[in-house]
Amino acid sequence: MGNIDKRNRLDEAPFSYQVTKNNTVLIKYNGNQVKVLKGNHAEKILEKINIAEDEKAVQLILAKITGNFKRGNEQKN
Repeated sequence: MGNIDKRNRLDEAPFSYQVTKNNTVLIKYNGNQVKVLKGNHAEKILEKINIAEDEKAVQLILAKITGNFKRGNEQKN
């Protein structure tokens, strides 16, 4: 991974995911849902997650999928 996670933020494992019974993938950041994947996109991501080397690789995959979403407009529930 080298220079990808320079500040080691993925070590804290902020991302998580949940697969529903109809194969929809819900991606969460610190417990808050930030992305929903369905159909082919969900299948491709699950394949990548299944072949990931370790938890940090899974975190990187989830971070790349969510993109750059933190811009100060997040809502707190």
